[in-house]
Amino acid sequence: MPGRTLPTIPPAEVQAHNTSKSCYVTIGEKVYDVTDFLDDHPGGGDLVLEYGGKDVTAILKDEVSHTHSEAAYEILDESLVGFMPTEPILNGATKSSKPAEIVPLPPSKEGQAELAAQRPLYVATGMSGAEDLSKDTDPDRDYKQHKFLDLSKPLLMQVWFGGFSKDFYLEQVHRPRHYRGGDSAPLFGNFLEPLSLTPWWVVPTVWLPPVIACTAYGYSELGGMPTAGYWLFGLAFWTLLEYTLHRFLFHLDYYLPDNRAALTIHFLLHGIHHYLPMDKYRLVMPPTLFAALAAPFWKVAHFIIFWNWHAALTAYAGGVFGYICYDMTHYFLHHRNLPAYWRELKKYHLAHHFADYQNGFGVSSRFWDRVFGTELDMAPPKVVKTN
Repeated sequence: MPGRTLPTIPPAEVQAHNTSKSCYVTIGEKVYDVTDFLDDHPGGGDLVLEYGGKDVTAILKDEVSHTHSEAAYEILDESLVGFMPTEPILNGATKSSKPAEIVPLPPSKEGQAELAAQRPLYVATGMSGAEDLSKDTDPDRDYKQHKFLDLSKPLLMQVWFGGFSKDFYLEQVHRPRHYRGGDSAPLFGNFLEPLSLTPWWVVPTVWLPPVIACTAYGYSELGGMPTAGYWLFGLAFWTLLEYTLHRFLFHLDYYLPDNRAALTIHFLLHGIHHYLPMDKYRLVMPPTLFAALAAPFWKVAHFIIFWNWHAALTAYAGGVFGYICYDMTHYFLHHRNLPAYWRELKKYHLAHHFADYQNGFGVSSRFWDRVFGTELDMAPPKVVKTN
């Protein structure tokens, strides 16, 4: 099954899916989730439930009962969710040097080495490289396979009402998807939707004028050198703040409470970006959100530089300029071809998405990652995902 990575499902688990809430059937080693088809089956759902957790090869071809058309098999193909290792298949895959061409079962040592050389996969994200971030995701197939979010419907309420455990949510939200055509998947699905969509140019348009005005006002009171010093201090302080927010707020992850409120807030703040990392309208912070964060940042600036109001204002302006640079850098790392230095930074940041989201928190530079020991290992992956 080239191009698709589906799980291996043990026979006992397949047999357990035999109710109207979750109904699997098999044809040979292929496992199909036909739960959604129960109500639509022409003979009624009860006829399908008789074969829940069982092989339907014979009944589909039974002329006495009803010989099924090609359309029935097409419906099944759309419901494929995994493979059940039958004895002949398991023996063949174990001995083969190319087990993935049989079914995606744990390969032999020879097969594992060959797969790793051809297309190494990162277990944490299911990705093999940055190019995977931009491959269109089939919403129907993805939802049937993972039972997480339906990309064609508003996402936020699905997280709220999904009843997901924290572990399942984190596993899924860090497996990147790509909405078809590069458009934005619906988040709210109502009048709030425009507030979640921000073109990159909005950030400098909204925030550069206040930065210029505050810098000019600080200069009028402080003079040239003090203004430059405080302004650069604010800029440098932003880089630490950027790292801190990204690591300890946006990637709170495993310290999250295991409840739907925490998961929904996490998804809204940063989870959606890892779920749909190439969404060009959700790469920069909406002005409404940054305006809410700007007030505590203002307090921090005046708390640190308490001896001079104009100096604190100037440092604050430098910090906001740092934020503008951060958001612009973030957007261009995802969506633009860049000069040599920025290409390395782009490779580094995209590796945070497709390889290791638990490291690489610096976006505009690697400096604080090096200081705090969270720099990404850019070596090829050492673990192969095979199921």
